[in-house]
Amino acid sequence: MKIYTKTGDKGETSLLGGARVPKFHLRIESYGTVDELNSHLGLIRDQEIEKETKEFLIQIQDNLFVIGSHLAKEPGKDKVKLPSISEEMIVELEEKIDEMNDSLPAMKFFVLPGGHPTVSYCHIARCVCRRAERISVHLSLESEVDPIITKYLNRLSDYLFVLSRKFTQDLNAEEIPWISKK
Repeated sequence: MKIYTKTGDKGETSLLGGARVPKFHLRIESYGTVDELNSHLGLIRDQEIEKETKEFLIQIQDNLFVIGSHLAKEPGKDKVKLPSISEEMIVELEEKIDEMNDSLPAMKFFVLPGGHPTVSYCHIARCVCRRAERISVHLSLESEVDPIITKYLNRLSDYLFVLSRKFTQDLNAEEIPWISKK
């Protein structure tokens, strides 16, 4: 398989289904941001973290490829077969969030991102996830987007926040509360 096709040299690309769109198209922006998020999760996975978390991050990365393929599909092209997305993907995130939350101190304030590089990587991924969610919501106002995608991205950002707090605890990093000075 050749890596370069030269078909995008004039600023257009193809959706799954064949339609050509500009590379700045909202649909391209949506799955491109999901791809960016996936790369940030790879960076978190490359840290010295427990095996179970690494394995779950791989599962999330797989889910993001599935979501990206759905976002890359041309609306109305139902003959294009894609892996399915399900509510179960969201339930798994919620179970992991609850499991981690049970071992964390209660939050009384917002926290400042940081404290350790691994914690910071989680916060960066969370922010990219929120951007992917915003773009997907925007796209859904103009075109067909499965609502489970935005729901998954919303829950994933919650997971990444709680994961950052878990890493803060595991790494004995300082969690600095944000308290307004005004």
